[in-house]
Amino acid sequence: MINFYKKLKEVKKATTTQKKKELWDVEGILHNQPFKFDLRPIKDNGKVGSFKSKADKMVFDMKDEWIIVDIEELHQYLKENKLKEVDLQSLISKLDWNIILPK
Repeated sequence: MINFYKKLKEVKKATTTQKKKELWDVEGILHNQPFKFDLRPIKDNGKVGSFKSKADKMVFDMKDEWIIVDIEELHQYLKENKLKEVDLQSLISKLDWNIILPK
């Protein structure tokens, strides 16, 4: 994810406490907007999230791109549809706010 940092301006890494309690990894400016990003890796073909996250965006590190989704919109979608798991590709088509950045 170090290369993802290069896409951001004014990068600020989270402290150990912020990572554990607020569940975000890096803060920076993307497309002239400041955001906190959850960069936790995909494990066992899934990514764990939490409704307690203080992150603004969740980043999925794919082979040739980064897929960035809005956490608030993701949480709303999960609650409205009573879901605990979603497929990333179908999620992209269902959410309004997402960005795909080439590596």
